[in-house]
Amino acid sequence: MRNQTDSVDPCLVVARNLKALRKARELTQEQLAEKAELHVNYVGGIERGERNATIRNIKKLAKALGVPMSVLVDESATAPSAQP
Repeated sequence: MRNQTDSVDPCLVVARNLKALRKARELTQEQLAEKAELHVNYVGGIERGERNATIRNIKKLAKALGVPMSVLVDESATAPSAQP
């Protein structure tokens, strides 16, 4: 039996969670990229769902945002009822 999250693209899960956390912390993509020691274009690509972030970079982003890695891959945050 499939649930609602089976059809969600994992890149979009990370994209939505990353963008929401960054905005909640009032950080620009540039500021987040600097804190995570990543290129700003890479961070932007992840937020648009165009880049498939490695587990190492998810860890860097989570650390820069002060959250566990699991928060960035939490599918429940992107369930249809939680989408804008």
